This record gives sequence, structure tokens and C-alpha cells, in this order.
Amino acid sequence: MAEQTTIKIGGACGYWGESALSTPQLLKVEGLNYIVYDYLAEITMSIMARARAADPEKGYATDFVSAVLKPNLKTIANKGVKILSNAGGVNPEACGNMVRKLIKDLDLDLKVAVILGDDLTPQINQIAETAPTEMFTGNDFPKSEKIASMNVYLGAKPIVTALRNGADIVITGRCADSALTLAACQHEFEWSDHEYDLLAAGSLAGHLLECGPQATGGNFTDWHLVQDTLHNIGYPVADIHQDGSMVISKPPETGGTVSVGTVSEQLIYEIEDPQNYLLPDVSCDFSEVIVKQTGIDQVSVSGAKGHAPSGKYKVSTTYMDGFKCGALMTFIGYDAAKKARVLGDAIFKRAEHTLRLSNAGDYTEKSIELIGDDSQFGGTNTHSKEVTLKLAAKHSKAEAVGLLLKEMAGIGLATPAGLTAFSAGRPKPSPVIRLFSFLIDSNDLTIECQLDDQSINIPDPLHTVTPTNIIRPNAPDTSNIANGEDMVEIPLIDLAWARSGDKGNRANIGIIARKPEYIPFIWKTLNETAVKDHFKHFQPTSVDRFLMPGMNAINFVLHDTLGGGGIASLRADPQGKAYGQILLHHMIPVPEKLANTIYSEKAN
Repeated sequence: MAEQTTIKIGGACGYWGESALSTPQLLKVEGLNYIVYDYLAEITMSIMARARAADPEKGYATDFVSAVLKPNLKTIANKGVKILSNAGGVNPEACGNMVRKLIKDLDLDLKVAVILGDDLTPQINQIAETAPTEMFTGNDFPKSEKIASMNVYLGAKPIVTALRNGADIVITGRCADSALTLAACQHEFEWSDHEYDLLAAGSLAGHLLECGPQATGGNFTDWHLVQDTLHNIGYPVADIHQDGSMVISKPPETGGTVSVGTVSEQLIYEIEDPQNYLLPDVSCDFSEVIVKQTGIDQVSVSGAKGHAPSGKYKVSTTYMDGFKCGALMTFIGYDAAKKARVLGDAIFKRAEHTLRLSNAGDYTEKSIELIGDDSQFGGTNTHSKEVTLKLAAKHSKAEAVGLLLKEMAGIGLATPAGLTAFSAGRPKPSPVIRLFSFLIDSNDLTIECQLDDQSINIPDPLHTVTPTNIIRPNAPDTSNIANGEDMVEIPLIDLAWARSGDKGNRANIGIIARKPEYIPFIWKTLNETAVKDHFKHFQPTSVDRFLMPGMNAINFVLHDTLGGGGIASLRADPQGKAYGQILLHHMIPVPEKLANTIYSEKAN
């Protein structure tokens, strides 16, 4: 491989079903080397597993072939851009076959590599005998017949092998989201498997690209700065240097914005402990990463550190755990919230009465939330003139949740006044899919790269696994706060940006100070107890707090707070996407002089 000092990678996709406008946009970027596509989440794997069960030729991201490659493949080939994607889902071979057929139909000369070895479903019974426990909760292994998917997160090495053997398009099943970008870096720069700081930097680049426009203004706290350009938002581009530093930008003549705020929010997104962000290839320390504005829509990122990985790979298993249902109904007028609560209680009483008559057992979980009544903040807004009632429940039998839906519809003429509903068809019972994660030794896996007609085995890289002694950074100095000054309270949003998300049943909330001088005030007030109390209506069992002094940020992890998380949850916000916005309402004491300065700057 010829020496490279910089490579340019575009991040085109963050989930299955995302808009296809990113690919032609990125292909206009001068000097682009790679485009990476991340399609997979835990629930996506279970959906794809069901699709494969119905049709052995399905189970992958079909729009990767139809909407991404088919209209753009000639341009991709002409420009020599390499494509790396986990679009293979639970059936990467079928995805690879369709891509090869497309290449043949278009009379192009491109090599396709398919990475195999992440799918452990053929080994379910064997793994069940070892009875691994859930790595976060300690729960017992689910019954084999209930398992929908079981996939291990692979790392970058198989993709690197494919690239070094001439692959133009690499399709994987489950892999670490950031591994696609890390593989491109490791291939081009010839980083070794033991240069952990560089591997952490490449992983950080992948983390910034993996959610597409979340780094360029999507889900941004200061949404008003990009509101007029969201329809044409640009997807992120990373210019990555041999030393691991990088510059994040977006294609010219696109919307959105690339700023310290947008990039920092994506950087802190869902990383849990920032000093021990565990990946198959490297354990990352992002606590001292520095983010700087270097130009219009250009932000530099540097300072990632790494240490040896654990030698174990994470396995995500999804399994069936009964059924759930839910529906939305809107009340308008006086006492809208009170009326909605009365109706919700009445519906459950009617359904539960029928359940008891049939000896079907009670609902295992029930949920009533009033959207528009401050339910997500744990309070009530008695002046609401319109609210949406969200009812949901779980039961081991589909018929029981179907009964609840029947009662929701059947009580329509006996409700308090002001009920209305948008007619979009009646909801149906749906399976509850839960996540079960455990660890497996990396050397227990058989990983293979199918490069067209060639099959290449991928040996596990040898790592010296030693316990990592994590030295936590010193806390910000808060000794001079309120030192003879008049203090006032202002909302956190005036001091910080926020981004939140989920890991299973845990919520992650990243808080980034808008200016370095704000972090002591935030740190002093927002401790673990304060955050736990702020979210007491969601009942977190505990809260962890991590300091990231490099970017003047704090990351919080709230445990057991999402009602099971993902598709297993009955919550209106099952993935904690709004938790950051909720925390931004927390009041922070600051000197009155500082508050006046902040509001003066906002006014200007």
C-alpha cells in the first residue's frame, strides 16, 4: 500500500431506512476515498431475522442495493470510491450476491467482499449449554426457542483483510459501527493491531461518522441555527491524517452546520464511560479529546487515546418475551388531562375484568402517559387544553393485548367529552423483543472473508490483555463559586449543549459546556444525586458521572431507566432520545454578573 498522509471518508447512513440522498451528495466531494454505511441496531437485527425466516434470500438492507448502489454504482466505479457497509444484516451472503449481480448487469469491474462469522444462531444450543448470564443485569440466558437473532460485534480486521486483497465493496453482518471507518484508516495508513492510540483515533472518526447528519446539525441543541437548511442537510466528511487527527466537514452547497457544538454532541453520544469505551479492536479513552473550530463548517478533532482490548467480543441476542400493544388518543378542551386519565383508567379496568373472567392473568406491565401534560418531566400541567393519551401494556399472550385494543375502540361513545383521534388504522399486537448481551472469547470465533470466489480465513489478532488502570481526571475547581457574589439560577441550556441516547436499558446523557469557564458551575450542581432526582419519575437505579476535561463535558449514565429499552419498552421515549432536553431544564446557580453577560450575548 502506498503511503497516505490523509484520507477522506464520508458517513452516509446511520440506520436502516435513512434517506438515500447522502450518496450522490458525498460523491460530489473532491478527493473522496471511502463512503461508510451503518444500517444496524439491535432491533434491526431481529426484524431482519424474521425476514430471513420468511424468505432465505432476505434479511439484509435491501435499500443498500436498490436505492444506494443501483443509481450510483457507475459513478462510484468511475471515481474509485470504496464502499464499506454492514448492510448484510443477518444475511450478508445474500446481500453480496445481489451486489455482484448488479455489478454484472452494469458491466462493471468491481470486487465484492462479504464478511462472515458474526452470526451465532447456528450455535444457539451449544451456547445455551454454557448458560452465559446477561453482562449488565446478570439475568439468565433466554430459552433457545425464543431467540430471534444472535450476533457478535466483529472488529475492523476482517474488513482490513478484504481491502488488502483488493475489495472495492465490503459487506459485513454485525460489526462495531465505528469498525468500518477504522478499517479504512488501518488499511491506508498501515497501522498495526497494537498501535492503540491510532486505533482509538480511527474508531473516534468512525463514531463521528456513524450517525450521518447527527454530526452536521441533526438533533442539535441549537436547532434554530440550522432550521432553514435541514431539508438539504449535509452528511459528514472526515479528513483523517496519518497521526489520527482529523477535520470534520460536509459537502459544499449543502445545509446543516459543522461546529464545535454539533461535533461534540455526536462525540459524546452513547459512549458511556469515556475513558473505557470498549470496542473489539481497542479500548478507547476520549476524555482528553479536543474539538476546535478551524473554519466555516470545519472542526478539528484530536487527542484520542487507546489501550489493549479485552480479548472478548460482545454478543447481542434478541429474543421474544410476550406481546405488547399501544394506542394514542387526543383530548381537547377544559380539563383535557383529567379526562384522559379517567379514560385510561376505565379502559384498563374493563380489559382487566375480562382477563380475570378468562383466567388469562394480569398485564405484566402497563403504561399511561399524557403527552402535552409534562409527563416526560414527571409533573402535570393542569392548564393543558389538549393532550394525547398514550396507553400501552404487555402480556404473555397476543390475545390479551388484543383485548386491550378492543376495549380502547369499544369505549369510544362512553368517554369524557373532547375525545378525538386521527384515523390511521387500528394498532395490532406486536412481539416484545428484548436484548440479551454477553461476552465471548474472540478466539472462539471463525471469521471468514469471501472475496468473490476466494475464501480467506481471518485469524484473531494477538493481544496482550492486561488490566487497565484508569486514572480519573481531577474534578473542576469549584472552591471559588459563590465567593461573596450574588447568585441567580439559570437553565442548563444557557450554559451547555446536550445529546442523549441509549444502551439497552441505560440512558446516556452528554453535557458539553458552551465555554470552559461554565464547567465548574455545571459540575458543582449536576452531581449523581441531582440527576437521579431530576429523573426520579423514570426510576433510575443509579447514575454514573464521568468528566471529559478535553472538551469541557460531562457524561451521565442512568441505569435501568428506559422501561426495558428499545422495542421492549412501553415508554413514549424508549431510547432516551429526549433525556438530554429534559436535563437542559435543570437550574444552575451562577453569579448574577455571569448570567447578565450570557443573556446580553444571546440578545446580540
